[in-house]
Amino acid sequence: MEPVFRTLEIVAKTAVRANGTRITFHGLQNMPAAGGAVIAINHTSYLDWLPAALAANRRGRRMRFMIKAEMGDVAIVGWLIRHTKTIPVDRTAGSGAYSVAVQSLRDGEIVGVYPEATISRSFELKEFKTGAARMAVDAQVPIVPVIVWGAHRMWTKDHPRALGRKKIPITVAVGEPIAPTGTVEELDATLRAAMTRLLHDVQAGYPQPKGAFWVPRRLGGAAPTPAEAKVLDEAELAERARRRADPA
Repeated sequence: MEPVFRTLEIVAKTAVRANGTRITFHGLQNMPAAGGAVIAINHTSYLDWLPAALAANRRGRRMRFMIKAEMGDVAIVGWLIRHTKTIPVDRTAGSGAYSVAVQSLRDGEIVGVYPEATISRSFELKEFKTGAARMAVDAQVPIVPVIVWGAHRMWTKDHPRALGRKKIPITVAVGEPIAPTGTVEELDATLRAAMTRLLHDVQAGYPQPKGAFWVPRRLGGAAPTPAEAKVLDEAELAERARRRADPA
């Protein structure tokens, strides 16, 4: 029954209704109703996980996410991690989390991952890490591409949060499962191509006001180009390194 997860599901649905957020789901039939699968989600927002989890919930599934281990340092988050089968990832030694994720997949769970690892400031797909493909191959389960679009208007990097009752529409599109065949590199390329097509399809059906910060430059928005976003990411990483070296 997982009472903690059930409570979180109720709270999440209530919060979405109270906020006035309108979530439209496409391709829910592609979310496996049973069995293990890697759920590969694009990453434009701090909130991507919620619409993706609700898509799984509509198919009677509970998604196990891989998240940064340091999130567990927050008492309530650590407690939730332990009671929801969330998989904490220590970025300095990720092999343990990887093994847990693969075993969860073999046990028939669906595991949510972000192939881009970090939020895309350009709102286009960044370079992929191969973890999603490697897990699918090792566990011999399909990868399901998922695109969440619109959540970045509410909370993303470099911009104020808009969490009030804004009635911002969010689209979730679930693509067809991809069989774990070929090499990891081939599977990763197939996944990226599928997610790119899905992203462009979703964007085509969503309003794209010219000059809006959340609209990709390719579509006439003010978001950084992928090249510009990469420079910002590198500056952010450099600043984090500086702070670790000189915490004072």
